[in-house]
Amino acid sequence: MKDFFQKLGKSLMMPISIIAAAGIFLGLASILQNPDIVGETFVSFTSVQNVIGFVRALAGALFGNLPILFAVSIAIGMARKEKPTSAFSAVIGFIIFHMTLNYILALNGYTVETTSIDYLMGQGMTELEATQVNAQYETVLGIFTLRMNVFAGILVGGLVAALHNKFYNIELPVAISFFGGKRFIPIITTVVVPLLGLIMYYVWPLFGAAIEALGNIIADSGIFGTFLFGFLERLLIPTGLHHILNQLVRFTPIGGIAMIEGEQIVGALNIFNTALAQDVLDFDLMASATRFLAQGKVPFMVFGLPAAGLAIIRTARSGEQKRVKGLLYAALLASFTTGITEPIEFSFIFVSPILFVFHALMSGLSFMLMDLFNVVIGNVQGGVIDLTVFGVLQGTETNWFFAVIVGLGYAFAYYYFFKYIIEKKNVQTPGREQLDEGQDVVINDDGNIGETIVHALGGVNNIEEIENCFTRLRLVLKDANIADEKALKETGAAGVVKIDDTHLQVIYGPQVEGIADKVKGVPGNEEK
Repeated sequence: MKDFFQKLGKSLMMPISIIAAAGIFLGLASILQNPDIVGETFVSFTSVQNVIGFVRALAGALFGNLPILFAVSIAIGMARKEKPTSAFSAVIGFIIFHMTLNYILALNGYTVETTSIDYLMGQGMTELEATQVNAQYETVLGIFTLRMNVFAGILVGGLVAALHNKFYNIELPVAISFFGGKRFIPIITTVVVPLLGLIMYYVWPLFGAAIEALGNIIADSGIFGTFLFGFLERLLIPTGLHHILNQLVRFTPIGGIAMIEGEQIVGALNIFNTALAQDVLDFDLMASATRFLAQGKVPFMVFGLPAAGLAIIRTARSGEQKRVKGLLYAALLASFTTGITEPIEFSFIFVSPILFVFHALMSGLSFMLMDLFNVVIGNVQGGVIDLTVFGVLQGTETNWFFAVIVGLGYAFAYYYFFKYIIEKKNVQTPGREQLDEGQDVVINDDGNIGETIVHALGGVNNIEEIENCFTRLRLVLKDANIADEKALKETGAAGVVKIDDTHLQVIYGPQVEGIADKVKGVPGNEEK
């Protein structure tokens, strides 16, 4: 199980590195297109804004297609051999999964048109009921489907990887032998994935119904409801169901009902935007609406998560910190500036339930405290841009300074809690692979280190799988007991760790990736 989750964690880091960079571009584009920050004159430069808009669209496309990125990365990371075939099959599986859902939905009368809020209200539903139905669906790669976010990618990628590992070397009867081996993987994927889609068609709406019920509880629970909203909003991030919760509070009576200039306004975000457009701002009215909006996010997005990222960097080995900084600095800046948190959250939520639950609890507490302190910031993102534009620039009546004061406390809490848990539980966050006994690694490469290591491992025929993390060569052998530990250490390894009779790890430090490539380059190991 540990080996499985280590592979899963490593697989999840592949799309994270991309969206961390994309988050920076989104943040910069958001700033450069905001007249409250750069001025109306700069925003009026059409040619410049077109370029900025293009960059923003490209970065946004990566976030919009994050589920398929997860499907492919997990299929690659979890496959033992023939990884390109696994990736190819994951794309097929992802499309088939959502096409299955799309087809079943259409058979039951659910389409983009029949699930739109206007259509549903025309059929006699209230705005709340219509919004609840509409929030359960989305369009992925142009396919109308259930809203499952990255959870769909994880499910499909995991299933494809399991099928791949079981059948990639299957031998079929001579008459159909052409379809055996790796060619069989897309075929079995096409057969099995629709069954997963069928199951999820009936199972996933149950989760959505549970979220709707919780939304009603939140609306009737006062200050505790605010806490519950913040807690669940973060806890549901990996599943995508947080979108349902957000839609409910932003656009339905669950988020509030207000009379503004004789017109009834429904939903927290609608109330905030309408009140913001008035000549005289009613901060009491806005405070009631914004308790579900960006103000609750500021303490953990601007202060808490960047501090958590710093803790992850600081707890990495000194030899790994440069690499980890390259990954996380972009993620921290994205969270700080625009409230785009997925790049930093996905670096720990799948590898440490303790850190994930702590983060969700602190999120709930943040929303509750902002409500108690009557903070009025509004909008939906929660980064320093929202803090500045909708808080600081609106004056002290927004009580924005409470968000900063609480945020500073969050920075210390996140940093020290993350640092303690990571070190205490040896959480496998980036850069956490430690060298045994602190030994220095000096690689003895005579030009044939790959062949030397293979020989020490018992030869090509004894090697089943070759992987590496930040510092360790991770091997699956037919028999780990015949490996020559002395010979391996003579190549410069700091240590050899035998997990069991088939799993062996050789510690080489930051140079391990190059060494792994040389071992895979030995004839017979190309697909391992």
